[in-house]
Amino acid sequence: MNVFGFIKSIFEPAVDLVDELHTSDEEKAQIKNALFGAQSNLLGKVLEYEMRLAKIKASIIQAEAQGQSWLQRNWRPITMLTFLALVVCDSFGLLTFRLADQAWTLLQIGLGGYVVGRSAEKIIPKVMNK
Repeated sequence: MNVFGFIKSIFEPAVDLVDELHTSDEEKAQIKNALFGAQSNLLGKVLEYEMRLAKIKASIIQAEAQGQSWLQRNWRPITMLTFLALVVCDSFGLLTFRLADQAWTLLQIGLGGYVVGRSAEKIIPKVMNK
């Protein structure tokens, strides 16, 4: 369950409970409005946190890419090439063991992120110049 589903699951029972209260429709609407406001506020905080986390991750990757050490700049591509080699060997039956499904998932995420990141790195300067 993702964070947004979790937050919704917290507030859903409270909103359902409001419907069972023996008060006027106006009071029920006010209580529901307050609950939805609290839920929106919490979701906003989560989104703010996620944005800050993404910026921090991006700054780490940027610092690695601009680092002084060759290994510091290239460990991510080396890791992905290693996984790619393992997957190719696994596909042709050259390994004495089978790769777990998690290795395939890791390769998909890693290559997808790497390709998208490199594409954006090359396209954004061209767009900004125009």
